[in-house]
Amino acid sequence: MPKPLSLPFDPIARAEELWHRRWGPVPSMGAITSIMRAQQILLAEVDAVVKPYGLTFARYEALVLLTFSQAGELPMFKIGERLMVHPTSVTNTVDRLVRSGLVAKRPNPNDGRGTLASITDKGREVTEAASQDLMAMDFGLGAYDDEECAEIFAMLRPLRVAAQDFEDK
Repeated sequence: MPKPLSLPFDPIARAEELWHRRWGPVPSMGAITSIMRAQQILLAEVDAVVKPYGLTFARYEALVLLTFSQAGELPMFKIGERLMVHPTSVTNTVDRLVRSGLVAKRPNPNDGRGTLASITDKGREVTEAASQDLMAMDFGLGAYDDEECAEIFAMLRPLRVAAQDFEDK
């Protein structure tokens, strides 16, 4: 949980007002600053929930991805692609999960240079417990109801489409 700032004013609204005075109205400045602050708050909250399991949210995401795969394993490059992170980050994340006994690695029999990451039974147990805890705290979004969460998802989708995260069909 992030430490409350408890400021007597909204610092983002103040920054937006000062920006307006200096450079004119740019609503996207207030929006991006709010999104970045929200990301800090949410990451701190979810990391606090998964920390007792020896996880960060990034490691948790990798475990969940492996549980979603049919065989409980995926090539390392596919993990990076699905989590939208750099290969170095995938290697670091998976190696930490291996050291924790939550994931195993082995050569990919279909790709002589590739590696498969497989979730272990312990990894499945940890993923299930952490998921229950995250759902209980609404992934940090308890300030919003289900409809508002769906609106947030829909509102951010065009940004992800514009970034070409996926083909919009």
